[in-house]
Amino acid sequence: MAFPHTPIGYPAMIAFGVGTAAFTAALAAAWWRGRRGPRVAGGKRDNRSMLWIALQAVGIGLAGLGPVEVTLPPLSARALIPAAAVLVLMLGAAALFDWSSRTMGSNWALVARTRGDAELVTGGPFAYVRNPIYVALAMFMVAMALAYGHGAALLLAAPVYAAATWLRVASEERILRAEFGNAYDRYAARVARFVPGVI
Repeated sequence: MAFPHTPIGYPAMIAFGVGTAAFTAALAAAWWRGRRGPRVAGGKRDNRSMLWIALQAVGIGLAGLGPVEVTLPPLSARALIPAAAVLVLMLGAAALFDWSSRTMGSNWALVARTRGDAELVTGGPFAYVRNPIYVALAMFMVAMALAYGHGAALLLAAPVYAAATWLRVASEERILRAEFGNAYDRYAARVARFVPGVI
């Protein structure tokens, strides 16, 4: 399915490249911190969440799928304004991901799971939303669509990402409720999933 695309300039591509490097560095740092931590037995795990991770990746990928028309004069407003938006979104996504993973510490993992020594993380960005990392990934997806001139592709990419994220969150919440019980229920009652005070 081909969506209409709009012309872009090199500044948007450069901004996306810089942001991707920052996001990759934050992801690598989170992975490295997890590798350095001690291995602790116990906890709960749901390997089915890998399916939802793959579906999230499909949603994000759809935002970048299709032709890219780099024809705008690089110093024109039509090239620079989207580039600025892309840079803000990407650096914001990288910073939010890094803040979130640092706050989680050894609790951070790709797959839905808790450790034997798990703690309910409610500080840092988790004091404002329960799933800040998925907010960061959504920012990444929107930035990619803008950088490639694929804004219309979000009509498909966003629903796919949203559905996958909802399924992944449901999997994680089952584990957290089983692990932390009423403490998680109280936390969920006062902190929204994705947008403070909204949803």
